[in-house]
Amino acid sequence: MTSKRRNNGRNKHGRGAVRFIRCTNCARACPKDKAIKKFVIRNIVEAAAVRDIAEASVYESYVLPKLYAKLHYCISCAIHSKVVRNRSRQARKDRTPPPRFRPTQNKSDNKK
Repeated sequence: MTSKRRNNGRNKHGRGAVRFIRCTNCARACPKDKAIKKFVIRNIVEAAAVRDIAEASVYESYVLPKLYAKLHYCISCAIHSKVVRNRSRQARKDRTPPPRFRPTQNKSDNKK
């Protein structure tokens, strides 16, 4: 039988069975190695309110805490919410990871 993907859509190599996780979006049971995983680091406070909190704060250099969350998506939800996209047959052969987004701080922001 022909295979669409080199890993058959899983990352299970050598393991007989893998635990199931629940999709963050729809709660569908999906194997952990097949699920699309996304690690999100966000500020607890949205960008609009950061300045107001900084002005009202007693502390001069208080760093607001961040919210860390690991999201697990089933294939259907990941495609629907555009976390991943379907690719052409030639593009599927390309195994290089997508470029990572690293936010850089401006030098002028650190001086204030």
